[in-house]
Amino acid sequence: MAEDADVLRRLRTSTAAEHQAVEDTLDLLSPGLTPARLTDVLRRMHGFWLAAEAGLDAWAQACPADADRVDWAHRRRAALFAADLAALGATPSADRPALPPVEDTDVALGRLYVLEGSSLGGVFIDRHLATLPQLGSTGRLTCFSPYGERTGAMWHAFRTVTRAHVATGGDAGRVVDSARQTFRALASWCGAPLTVEQRRRSSTVSEVSA
Repeated sequence: MAEDADVLRRLRTSTAAEHQAVEDTLDLLSPGLTPARLTDVLRRMHGFWLAAEAGLDAWAQACPADADRVDWAHRRRAALFAADLAALGATPSADRPALPPVEDTDVALGRLYVLEGSSLGGVFIDRHLATLPQLGSTGRLTCFSPYGERTGAMWHAFRTVTRAHVATGGDAGRVVDSARQTFRALASWCGAPLTVEQRRRSSTVSEVSA
């Protein structure tokens, strides 16, 4: 497959700026990451994953064969964010962003590119968190690298399905557009100012963790 025709190459190059914006917004590789900041990020990401997965669930009902091919049932992660928040002594926020509907498999694969790709970076985030003394009592989180030793295999399977979908008539441009839109929504949601209630909760978690 020629590189310029490869949908995965197009996804990587066309979403680079949006991907970087998400990393800059989350700033999870900062050496100064605090328990309170980590909790804020997890709350934001939990809300985003709930909204993103709800759209993908609706797509899976409408396109069950495509959902099975990408193994959607085993790629859900919202519950892991909730469990990690509970382990940190925090409660999930009920807030979630308003995301556009997942109209078809092109859009679904673009959204999944963002969600699944985050499991690759999550491996590095996990390693970094383990080096921070201020997070020594946090324990290992599960949300960032949910697949463990299967991370590479799960990503390879997603890439294979996405390439096959485009090769059999899927619209690569729409897949890319959906991924860019998802990255932008994630950066916007995670970078939004905290509400008074969220700041109060974060302060409580920080005091407990101190």
